[in-house]
Amino acid sequence: MAPVTTSTYDHLLAIRQQRGAGFIVLIDPDKLPADELPRFTLLCAEAGVDALFVGGSLLHAPAFDAYLRSLRDVTELPLIGFPGSLSQLSAELNALLYLAVISGRNPEYLIGQHVHAAPVIRRLGLEPISTGYMLIESGRATTAQYMSHTMPLPRHKPDVAAATALAAEMMGMRLLYADGGSGADQTVPEDMIAAITEVCTTPLVVGGGLRTPDAIARKVQAGASFIVVGTAIEQRPDLGYVTDLAAAVHDTADVPETPMPSSG
Repeated sequence: MAPVTTSTYDHLLAIRQQRGAGFIVLIDPDKLPADELPRFTLLCAEAGVDALFVGGSLLHAPAFDAYLRSLRDVTELPLIGFPGSLSQLSAELNALLYLAVISGRNPEYLIGQHVHAAPVIRRLGLEPISTGYMLIESGRATTAQYMSHTMPLPRHKPDVAAATALAAEMMGMRLLYADGGSGADQTVPEDMIAAITEVCTTPLVVGGGLRTPDAIARKVQAGASFIVVGTAIEQRPDLGYVTDLAAAVHDTADVPETPMPSSG
């Protein structure tokens, strides 16, 4: 795998600076067998995907390290952990989203699990990217909501989401992530995205239930810095389809006139 010359976080900022917004595909090892990785990652590279998130809420698949090694062998895209548990920490990742579920009030997912994870992350030499993670009401209970024992933010309260995101920014989070959850019935509302980006300069990641180029374009126009798609591509791993999704991100976004904040 070609080395990333800067930190993975700076690499993401560079994507945002150069392309206006970034397109990230989420790979769930429980849903994508290792023998399908060469075909899937080639599709992602050809379609214009910028990075890969890897992880899941449950992760029943064995040998996570081996799975990631297989993934590294077939792609040069950055591999960023999107962990649902401590078992999803691996030195094979380029970086890890160090997630705090700021939409809820469960201390285990605000600081508890982080205390257990921190020494392991340090020992593995992983780059942690502190991320304020907000579950957004999406029409039904999601796996992430159930597993984290937290309530999502109400989708009709953009002011609450904006205040929550601003608090995370003031606490030093380097990414914000508004997520409807895997296979969500309803996506994160555009007025909520706009409310967050109006008060925050921290890059905003948006995912959950995104299935069409039009829906993706609306999120980018509202202010999303990165778009994440998982389930839709698992169900339709077609080059033309994924290319259209990537184009909706890159062609809709306005390239910033001034540099994004650096990690330092």
